[in-house]
Amino acid sequence: MSIIHACLRWALGVVAPGTGRRRAAVACPAAGSPPGPRPRTATAAPQRLPVRRSPYGLHGPLDGGATVMVRPYVVESEREEARQARRRLALVLAADFGIDLDGHVVGAEAVA
Repeated sequence: MSIIHACLRWALGVVAPGTGRRRAAVACPAAGSPPGPRPRTATAAPQRLPVRRSPYGLHGPLDGGATVMVRPYVVESEREEARQARRRLALVLAADFGIDLDGHVVGAEAVA
């Protein structure tokens, strides 16, 4: 045996896990005997698992006319633009008729 083999065997003996020969002398008392039958207890029958569903939804075809094709934030921005347009129209009509809205708007200070 060369010196390289001896150094390698020594390094493996230090670093590698043991072979278990040291533990073979101390035997576990239950290791040799098979486990005994468990005592029966009065328990309810186990519940069945629910039927497995596909993660991709239903297997039937979808109705393309019933599905929404617009993102919700687009619809909300259009609603907000419509609200602002109604407010602008109300202000323009009020200015045309000479109505001063500063005193009527809650929280607005009198400008004039």
